[in-house]
Amino acid sequence: MKIYHKSACVTCKNAITELERMNADIEKRDFFKDPFSEAELKKIIKATGKKPTEILRKKDKMYKELGLEKTRTSDEQLIKLMVEYPGLILRPIVIMGDKTHVGKINTGLK
Repeated sequence: MKIYHKSACVTCKNAITELERMNADIEKRDFFKDPFSEAELKKIIKATGKKPTEILRKKDKMYKELGLEKTRTSDEQLIKLMVEYPGLILRPIVIMGDKTHVGKINTGLK
């Protein structure tokens, strides 16, 4: 199992704690310290079955600063921005086998 997270994120810390409680074998990566490449992020987004806008973290200050709520941005442009500003990516990202989950971990993962 892989978890992509931000070390200082409370939601990420809670997810890691929950997964460790389940005795899961976890490979952790802080994608703020070890950023995604564009190709990696595209692969992750595809695995979620969602569009880039659906894993966009609208609470991040860059979301407002970049005016993303007001402009039409292509999926390609969004991915480039997410790579440049990882705070725009909803977290944590958990890959369990062939399933990829983004955001808060819920009991459905158990």
